[in-house]
Amino acid sequence: MEQPRLAWAITGSGHYIEECLEFILTLDNIDLYLSSAGEEVLKMYGIDIKKLTYSMPIYRDKAASAPPVGLFYKNYYHTFVMAPTTSNTIAKCVLGIADTLVTNLYAQAGKCRISSIVYPCDIYPAMETTAPGGKVMVYPRKIDLEGTAKIRKLEYTQVVENVEDLIKAVNQRLEFVA
Repeated sequence: MEQPRLAWAITGSGHYIEECLEFILTLDNIDLYLSSAGEEVLKMYGIDIKKLTYSMPIYRDKAASAPPVGLFYKNYYHTFVMAPTTSNTIAKCVLGIADTLVTNLYAQAGKCRISSIVYPCDIYPAMETTAPGGKVMVYPRKIDLEGTAKIRKLEYTQVVENVEDLIKAVNQRLEFVA
């Protein structure tokens, strides 16, 4: 088998999505996973998904059983990244709900003791984020912040708070597995 790859999932958050994609496009040996909402958000930001397919394999949330998760059991991936990640996805992961492609990927990565790097969109009580029209202020709810605090405590999970930390964490992980 070839060298294990990096699995990266995008959920329905636009939180610094363009910066995340800019970094993703610099990486080799990566597969991109899109939740249904992730696909919608990329389109809202004017990102051509078809063009992305020229750079990497893309998997979409189209099957109830999320067949690609089986790749974790074949040592196909060394790391799972969820970035950016919605509060909805965080809440499901914290509760162990694996009913979508992305939440199933996170659950299976953990069951296979594969490290996950998570970039939640709700980190601080007041924060700037990106919207299709530019920067806006958002005020995450207490329950959203609690979800972020809880996912930090889950095994095999590293939470990052900004794009710079995301890039650093992914690069450190890539160095570690090399």
